[in-house]
Amino acid sequence: MRRAFWLLFLGLVAAAGWLAASLYLPYQAFPAGGVYVDIPHGASCRTISRILEDQGVVRNRWSFEALSRAHGHRTLEAGEYFFDHPVTAFQVFDTLAEGCVYVRELLIPEGYSMFDIADLVAQQGFTTREDFLAAAADPAAVLDIAPHARSLEGFLFPATYEFPRHPSAKDMTAAMVKRFREDWATIVAGNGAGAAQSKPDGEPKMPLVQAITLASLVERETPKAEERPLVAGVFTNRLHEGVPLQCDPTVVYAMELAGRYGGTLEASDLHFNSPYNTYLHTGLPPGPIANPGDASLRAALAPQPTDYLYFVANTEGGHFFGKTLAEHNHNVELYRKRLAEEKRGNAAPRSP
Repeated sequence: MRRAFWLLFLGLVAAAGWLAASLYLPYQAFPAGGVYVDIPHGASCRTISRILEDQGVVRNRWSFEALSRAHGHRTLEAGEYFFDHPVTAFQVFDTLAEGCVYVRELLIPEGYSMFDIADLVAQQGFTTREDFLAAAADPAAVLDIAPHARSLEGFLFPATYEFPRHPSAKDMTAAMVKRFREDWATIVAGNGAGAAQSKPDGEPKMPLVQAITLASLVERETPKAEERPLVAGVFTNRLHEGVPLQCDPTVVYAMELAGRYGGTLEASDLHFNSPYNTYLHTGLPPGPIANPGDASLRAALAPQPTDYLYFVANTEGGHFFGKTLAEHNHNVELYRKRLAEEKRGNAAPRSP
């Protein structure tokens, strides 16, 4: 009898030790580089425990299932998780219960077109260029606010996003459109659209697509935030005067749409036949040519009052502005002179 008691006691101690080891000791039976674990939607505790054991994240499926059932008030969330070092079963449980799914950051710079973004997401391995462009070409997500939108160009708001390893292109564009709506609502609420640019109900006088289109031109013309209201003012003056905007980025975009852009803009390209070519057509192009950020959207809705009708680059990231064609021609010559001086400086031999 005494022997049986001690055997039972030792068995219980061994079981307790095994359970403690399963739950409290860090465990890693996966490669040193880490392992991705995909927990499907609707998976039971038993299925999740089996997946975790099969992937080498927990020591024993039965002990993890028991732990999960003991904390049944907490739900294990579906998604993809990444484990790169040994952790205890309790830590694994907390990771899944808190939904700490694996995400990667994606930064969309201001002024990127949908073609630029497609290249970026493909380079970083989120999705293919073709799939992203197919999603961006579908304007369905914005037709309620922009019934005549041709695509999602202009609505793919530049910001930092968090995505899983392999999101669908539709999910990516949906997140960018959602962010645009949030930013636009803030601007319309009065943080950027001045009283002179707004109707009594707070809506901007300029239709949405036109405002985004103007903002996209401003964004592509100048990287300097402080210049954007002035550039918007020049474009607004040219629109009022019926003068072609002559915005080089619109020609680049026209050629990208046609699959004809080779990376540099030649003088002959300024005659490229497209409604987006603002050398051939007056007024704004039919839609945005890029995705403007907050500052450019605000500049489009509240252009700086100015007498300027022209601007040209100054080789320092900004522009020279002119009121007359004579002033503009002078600024163009100044730009060319500076450019030539910079080239000579780069070509000059360095002193030993």
